[in-house]
Amino acid sequence: MKKLIFSILSLSILFVSCKQTKEKNSAIKIKNKVDIAQITQQLDKKTTSNLESGIIDNINSPHVKFKSINVGDCQWTDGFWADKFKTAEEVMVPYMGELLTGDVGHSLNNFKIAAGLKEGKHKGMKWHDGDFYKWMEASMYIYAQNKDEKILKELDEYIKIIGKAQAPDGYIHTKVQTEDDMHRFGNRQHHEMYNFGHLYTSACMHHRLSGKTNFLNIAIKNANFLYDTFISEPDHLKRFGFNQTQIMGLVELYRTTKEKKYLELAELFINMRGKSKIQPDATANYKFIGDMVQERTPLRKAKTAEGHAVLALYFYAGAADVAAETGEKALIDALDRLWNNVVDKKMYVTGACGQTHHGASTKVDMVHEAFIAEYMMPNLSAYNETCANVCNSMFSYRMLGLHGESKYADVMELVLFNSALSGISVEGKDYFYANPLRVSHNGYDPGNDTEFDVRQPYIPCFCCPPNLVRTIAKVSGWAYSLPKNGIAVNLYGGNMLATKLLDGSTLKLTQETQYPWEGSVKFTIQECKNTAFDVLLRIPDWAKGSKIMVNGKDASLEVKAGSYATINRTWKKGDVISLEMPMEVKLLEGHPLIEEVRNQAAIKRGPVVYCVESPDLPKDTDILNVYLPAKSKLTATYKPELLGGIATINGNVKIRKDEKEGMYREMNNIEWESYNAQFVPYFAWANRGEAEMTVWVPILME
Repeated sequence: MKKLIFSILSLSILFVSCKQTKEKNSAIKIKNKVDIAQITQQLDKKTTSNLESGIIDNINSPHVKFKSINVGDCQWTDGFWADKFKTAEEVMVPYMGELLTGDVGHSLNNFKIAAGLKEGKHKGMKWHDGDFYKWMEASMYIYAQNKDEKILKELDEYIKIIGKAQAPDGYIHTKVQTEDDMHRFGNRQHHEMYNFGHLYTSACMHHRLSGKTNFLNIAIKNANFLYDTFISEPDHLKRFGFNQTQIMGLVELYRTTKEKKYLELAELFINMRGKSKIQPDATANYKFIGDMVQERTPLRKAKTAEGHAVLALYFYAGAADVAAETGEKALIDALDRLWNNVVDKKMYVTGACGQTHHGASTKVDMVHEAFIAEYMMPNLSAYNETCANVCNSMFSYRMLGLHGESKYADVMELVLFNSALSGISVEGKDYFYANPLRVSHNGYDPGNDTEFDVRQPYIPCFCCPPNLVRTIAKVSGWAYSLPKNGIAVNLYGGNMLATKLLDGSTLKLTQETQYPWEGSVKFTIQECKNTAFDVLLRIPDWAKGSKIMVNGKDASLEVKAGSYATINRTWKKGDVISLEMPMEVKLLEGHPLIEEVRNQAAIKRGPVVYCVESPDLPKDTDILNVYLPAKSKLTATYKPELLGGIATINGNVKIRKDEKEGMYREMNNIEWESYNAQFVPYFAWANRGEAEMTVWVPILME
């Protein structure tokens, strides 16, 4: 009887919020059952093939030049990423699981309440369901490498609860389902489709790696509900895009099930943006309209990245997934423009995105956690949400697939080693939401609960931690790609690769390196086909003067920074490829139009950007009084016991000793103190207590 009453109430709510008839709701319910049964039968017949697919399953995508390797084909063995994966396996994912399944994160409790299994009220943000799905996805990436059946068993219990929380017609959103004053699609800030998108992606990954359909069935049922709700483009829902992860999720669901309607719906969500009049309405107040949510300009006509950085980059990544299936030139051209605009005019030296917490777009729409004008790059108030930084790498990974050009992997790597990892402590339990490039206690207070000087064990707005952790857990899947006839090396780190090339032949190799602290990389072929194929090595844009050798002899090919060097030959077991990349300490300056960094320098070595912070300066030094002599000799030293093992950079700095006050002061009687300071990787700052920090340091000409 309770189930019957619940079903009737759910259908009644849908009638009110979506203006649909009872008859249509009933039809949807029956239709979904048929679809799920048919799709499940088809998937059960090809479970083996589904267990061999990439993090992005683009192996059959017709317009992708670099295909994804299978999940688990690359496993870290030693060095930087092996250490990070071990921390993810042993600390990051288990600790986050304790938060989200307990009374702190409350995510699992929310599902239990929605399912009628627990009394209580929803806690956490409206998008908290999506945070839980991301954590489940991270768990599956750990499973892909360690094959621990306990992970699957634990997730199966959670999937049962999620299934019971799902409404009969497929809708699932615990905040809306448990609050009397909320209704479906009543406000774009409810993040329904954001939660749906993460559900689809997580469920697809669970199916590919486990062969099970229990989680996938929930996703299919929900996607069918979403399709039937939106495919007719009802007037009151045309503008309803917000934080559109559902586009990526729908494409992934299409790739998994081969059901074309999911791709059709994904493209519809792109097409609807920019077609409606921009004004506040019942579903969108004045704070969340226009450029803020990328609805002022149709995507295919967009020339600049606008609005909320996370919303924008998820949107662009989803559009890239659609383009991988359709090959539409206008869409790809737009994505090219937007990627270039982000990277060349709105991205920080750390790969971070989203210059401001609150501001205005170029068309004077209010924006939040957002892109602003070109070359406007504040350091002290830079927002740079961890999610935005991670999304930047996700967008670039998809563009790498479309074009097969190394510049996209350069950005992926820049983000991963800098503005992504800065979002989590070396220990793996504490988090940053915002990632500024300068922190000073000299009268500046950001005044918001997402901006801290010390990482937090739990952030109420918990979207960033699971987004970052799932990225760390899956990054081995980004290390290699499959071009037309061979293998492309995108990221460097000690690993073992066992994969199949696009022609079905087996390739096994090992990679040995202490990158990013050293520039030497050694590949050894363990098994391969007996006909010629390509090995493409990415030469990072900073690695001018790199050299490649094969079996101890010069490879005799062009090695150009910012491109892939292609070695084509008939390989055999035991062949060795050696890559030497110069790891010089470099001073970077900003574009002249970036006023915030005029006459300042950032230190970079290899892919790692450095900063100076309080623990490496004399006590009570104001970070704003630190200057770098232009001719300072900077040297790198690897310190295995410091901050999990890092290379530091040491060099002489000048510390200004005056204590003048006032907004404007006379420049006279300036006193200087010389000090041999230590610079640490930006990602490792704030792991030694509360500190001031800066990436950009004023240059002192001597």
